[in-house]
Amino acid sequence: MDTINGRYFRNVLGHFPTSVVAITTTDADRRPRGLVVGTFMSVSLAPPLVSFLVDGSSTTLPTIRTAGRFCANALAGNQERLSRQMASGSAADRFEGATWKASPLGNPVLDGIIAWVDCAVEKVVEVGDHYLVVGRVRHLRVESKRTPLLFFSGGYGDYLSTTTLVMDRLVGW
Repeated sequence: MDTINGRYFRNVLGHFPTSVVAITTTDADRRPRGLVVGTFMSVSLAPPLVSFLVDGSSTTLPTIRTAGRFCANALAGNQERLSRQMASGSAADRFEGATWKASPLGNPVLDGIIAWVDCAVEKVVEVGDHYLVVGRVRHLRVESKRTPLLFFSGGYGDYLSTTTLVMDRLVGW
């Protein structure tokens, strides 16, 4: 089998657009904890399951495993700063200045997001240098009609549907 250069692998896969999702939970002292992923996806309708991938070196994954729950927050197009903040720095600093309310399971639901999915951890599977976390959906809700934050080719952007453009032209907005 041919060896694939890691940098080249990342560069090519960076051309696949991904959603930007903040995965949140709380620690034993009910302090908010979280990370950002670009791999959130639906797995099954019956039962309702979702999943995400997280790097094996994540400092948040042990908290999610201990809590046994997480909430996936779909970030809006205007939340790039929050995404960058939650993607780096210490666990305590990731929620600095962020406002949120508790989900039915007690996970942080961030203000200004598009939608959230509240889950109980169903399974965690080691896959290469990452872990696949599968969650059983317990609660979910659409919060707004904002455009989503996307990640593509090393940068952030948001999504604008061509249908929206056509409708705007027809209505004259």
